[in-house]
Amino acid sequence: MKPYVITIARQYGSGGKTVGKMLAEKLQIPCYNREIITMASEDSGVNALLFSDERLKSDFAERLRRRYQGKALSGDKSYDDDVLFEYQAKVIRQLAEAGPCVLIGRCADYVLRDRPDVVSVFVHADEKFCLEQAMKVNSLPEEDVLKKMYSVDESRARFYRHHTGADWYDARNYDLSLNSGVLGFEGTLEEILRYMEVRSAFDGQ
Repeated sequence: MKPYVITIARQYGSGGKTVGKMLAEKLQIPCYNREIITMASEDSGVNALLFSDERLKSDFAERLRRRYQGKALSGDKSYDDDVLFEYQAKVIRQLAEAGPCVLIGRCADYVLRDRPDVVSVFVHADEKFCLEQAMKVNSLPEEDVLKKMYSVDESRARFYRHHTGADWYDARNYDLSLNSGVLGFEGTLEEILRYMEVRSAFDGQ
């Protein structure tokens, strides 16, 4: 199998992050998730919180001020969304250039769209499955977890549209769109590996 950079977009609770880690372990390659934000923050000097998808919500700045009781954030510079995104895109390109890896979220599929060695995946599932999985890692009441699911997915979709002009949910943006609620995590992993085998043979022609 040829080496690939795999990007994974995922609905909250679908297990996309888990599948990404499983895939990285299987292929013995690095997996980057929140590390992308950390690296972008270190590179730019901008507080990591300002790279969050939540930043695109109209009340984000006010909520941030309340959280820190009006105190200035260390490294808080006046960068607009596009400048902040470019710092993340720079990190994503550097990681891809360094070799095969799994990149989770951050519009990595769009950033690396011109690279021939990229496999882009969208992991989704129905509400019941996502809620069951989300409840395993949240101590909140079910109603609150459900609200969080919708809020996180809305933020991710808004972030994607803002920076790519495309619909996050549109399967045409990805090589694979997989339902983890039907396939399970192992099944989703196997489908990705199977696609990579086929793709590798095709690319080798």
